[in-house]
Amino acid sequence: MEIRLSEKLSFDWKVEKIGVIGPGIVGMPMASLLANARIKIGTDQPAKVVVIQRNSVNSGWKVGAINQGKSVIGGIEPGLDRITNEVVEAGLLSASYDFSNLSDADMILVSIQTDKAGFAPDYGPLMGGLTSLAEALQKKPAHKVPVIVFESTLAPSSMATVIKDHFASYGLIEGKDILLGNSPNRVMPGRLVERVTDSDKLVAGLHPETPKMIKHVYKHIVTKGELYETNSMTAEVVKTLENAYRDVRIAFSTELVRYCDNHNIDFYPIREEINKRMMQTDHATTDPNAVPSGGILIPMLGVGGHCLPKDGILLWWRRIESKEDTSDSLIINSRVINDESPENTIALCENNIGKVDGKRIAILGTAYRFNSEDTRNSPSLQLALALKKRGCEVILQDPYVKMDDQNLKKTNLTNNFTNDLKLALANTDLVFMGTAHQDYIQKFDDIITYANTLEGLVDACNIFKAAQFQDSSIKYTGIGRGTQAPTPAFIDFVFDSFHTMETGLGNEVRDLCLFLNKTYADGKFNLVDFKEVQRLAATCSTGCEIANPDVLTKVPEFKGFKFRLAENAVASSRN
Repeated sequence: MEIRLSEKLSFDWKVEKIGVIGPGIVGMPMASLLANARIKIGTDQPAKVVVIQRNSVNSGWKVGAINQGKSVIGGIEPGLDRITNEVVEAGLLSASYDFSNLSDADMILVSIQTDKAGFAPDYGPLMGGLTSLAEALQKKPAHKVPVIVFESTLAPSSMATVIKDHFASYGLIEGKDILLGNSPNRVMPGRLVERVTDSDKLVAGLHPETPKMIKHVYKHIVTKGELYETNSMTAEVVKTLENAYRDVRIAFSTELVRYCDNHNIDFYPIREEINKRMMQTDHATTDPNAVPSGGILIPMLGVGGHCLPKDGILLWWRRIESKEDTSDSLIINSRVINDESPENTIALCENNIGKVDGKRIAILGTAYRFNSEDTRNSPSLQLALALKKRGCEVILQDPYVKMDDQNLKKTNLTNNFTNDLKLALANTDLVFMGTAHQDYIQKFDDIITYANTLEGLVDACNIFKAAQFQDSSIKYTGIGRGTQAPTPAFIDFVFDSFHTMETGLGNEVRDLCLFLNKTYADGKFNLVDFKEVQRLAATCSTGCEIANPDVLTKVPEFKGFKFRLAENAVASSRN
C-alpha cells in the first residue's frame, strides 16, 4: 500500500545492512565511518556496510584494496586509513562488484559522480549505477522498504522527476517499495573525516518521514554538526547554490585581482578590510592551507575540482531548458570569468617576468587542491595546454597525483608529468606554482636549489611571499602581489560593488525558486522557500551567505572601472 505524504510509515525499521555505491571521496569516508559507528537500529547487532564498485579499468582495483583494509583515497587524509583498516578487520566493512549484495539492504547511499554536458546534467554514470541497483531491488524481501540516499549532487527537480521515474520504470514505487532521499555531501579533499563528522548536513526526501529516517542513521557519524531536515528539491537547490555562489565569489575576487595586478595594487589588504566589514574574516590570506570562507575569496590559477565548474549549470538547468535568457546571470557569467584565469596568469608572468614562448616551464601542483591527489578540472592542466600552444616545454609535477591519473590521460599530458621534484626543476626557465601543497611549503629551499637555471617564479596559489626571494636572482610575481596600498576610496568602491553583486545573486536565486515551485513542486511539503534556502545555505562551513533580494539601479564605478558581475546584477534587476 502506498504511503501518502500525510501519513507516517507503518513498518518497524531495522538497519542491518547499509550499502554504499561508489567509494570515491564521498563514499569511502561515509562507508568507513558508518561501519565504525556500529549502528544498532531495531537490532542488537551493528549494521554491516558493503561498498559496491563497478569493475572498471580505472576503479576496479578499489574492491580488493578495501577488502585488504585500505582506504582508496590518496593524498593526506587524517584518520581515514586507520578507521578503514579497523572496520574491515572487525568484519563490519567489505566491498564487492556485485549489486545483488544490495537486495536486502535497509539503506543505500548513492555516491556516484554526476557531471554536466553542456548546459544540462550528465547522469550517464549515475543512471548506469541506478539501473543495476533497481535490478537488485526487484528481488528485495517484501517486508523491506529501503531508504536510498543520494549523496551525489543532483540538479533541482531531478529527484522528483528523473530519479523517481527511473525506479518506477522497474516497478519500484516511491513511498511504497522504496523511499528516496538526499543528503548532499559537504566533504573536502584533505579533510574528509573531519568534514563528515563536524559539518552541518542536510537530510531530505520526497516523503516527510524520509529525512527523519536518514537523520536517525546519520546522527551516529555527524557527531559535531547539525542535521537539518528538508525536502528533496530544497536540498538540491542548496547544494548546487553553495558551489555556484562560491564560484561567483571567486569570479568577483578574480575581477578585483586582475584590476589590482594591472595597477600594481596589493589585493590582500582589500580582501581583509572588505571581509572585516562583512564580519566574514578567515585565515586564508596568511595561511595557504586554510580554506577561504569570507565574502572576498582568494583568486588563484583558476577554479578546479568536480563541483564548482558544474553546479551553477545544474542549478540553472531547468530554466535553461525552458529557453530562459542567461545573458545577465551572475552564475553563468562567473564561469566565463573563472575560465579565463589560466590565460590571465600567463599574461601576469609576461608583464612582470618576461615572455613564455619556447621556455622550459615547470608547473608545481597538478591536483586542483592542496594536499590532495584530485585532478578533476584542475586549472594546472589547462595552464599546461595553453603553454604548450605557445611552444613551451612543459613539465607538471605533484607529490600525490599518480602517474596513471585519468585526467592526465584525458588531456594527453601523461608524458609531461612526474612525481620527481628535482627532475621537474632541472634546467627550468620558469616555475608556475599551481597548488599550495604542504610539501612545497616545506621544500622551498629545495625548489630554489634544484631550479638553478630559474629566471622567475609565478605564485598562482598564494603559497609564497616576495620577501622569500629578496636575496635571490629569481624574479617573483604572484596573483594579487602588487606593491601599492589601496586607497580608502577604492576599498569603498569594492565594498559597494560586492553589495551590488550579492544583491543581484539574491534576486537570481529568488527567481530560480519561484520558477521551480511553479513548474515542479508536488504539494506543500516539496515547495522551495527562499528564506529556508538562505537559512540552510548559511550552514555551509565555507560560507554561503545569500543576500536579500532588492531592486538595483546603479552600477558602482571607479575611474572608469566597473565589475562585470555588478553590471550583470543591475541589468538583471531592470529586466
